[in-house]
Amino acid sequence: MASTPKQTLLTCSLLASAVALTACSAPTSEDVVYTQFYSEAGSLIDAGDFGNATLNNRLVMTGERQYTFDIAKRFASEVDSTVTFDFNSATLDQQAQAILRQQAGWIRQFPEIRFRVYGHTDAVGSNRANKSLGLRRANAIVNYLATQGISKSRLEAVVSFGETQPIVVTDGRERRNRRTVTEVSGFVKRHPTVMDGKYAQIIYRDYVISSVSPSTLSSDQVTGLGSE
Repeated sequence: MASTPKQTLLTCSLLASAVALTACSAPTSEDVVYTQFYSEAGSLIDAGDFGNATLNNRLVMTGERQYTFDIAKRFASEVDSTVTFDFNSATLDQQAQAILRQQAGWIRQFPEIRFRVYGHTDAVGSNRANKSLGLRRANAIVNYLATQGISKSRLEAVVSFGETQPIVVTDGRERRNRRTVTEVSGFVKRHPTVMDGKYAQIIYRDYVISSVSPSTLSSDQVTGLGSE
């Protein structure tokens, strides 16, 4: 039976509404790579397993992959991994340096682990300039951590996302977008501590360090005690 003009119009309206709802819905997918596009830089350690099945299987069977994920979660939960910057600057202020000293103290506990530093900017300025600025910020982090006794061979400042991954979506100046994020990236190549199955030593070392209570005395109080 032929449709009336009124029925045709109603059908078209329903179809248009369905398309609009589909387009406006939040992206959902079980694909790890797809979902990580909407996540913070470095939140996924590795998704490039295609063509690398043998290495991936070895990492899973030896427990190295799970250990790396566990360490990455610990670092993110126990240490402030983010440093923010002034506008158009890669200079570390006092707050940034305090955060990095905390990061360095944590990193020193795990000499078998490598880290990456991801640089970000806000949306002000050209994309090319922001990529360069983001990389300078990442390098500033690496250089400061090196002054705290962390070998540069364990630190990488190889990725600059520039303005493309904001925390706050805005075209204006936003300090929270002008940041670096330090992330666990994997193992130091051929490091014997984990490769020889000595994971228990790492746990014990961390346990001993965690049992030391932080001092509540200021530097002035310590000086005063020593002068009496």
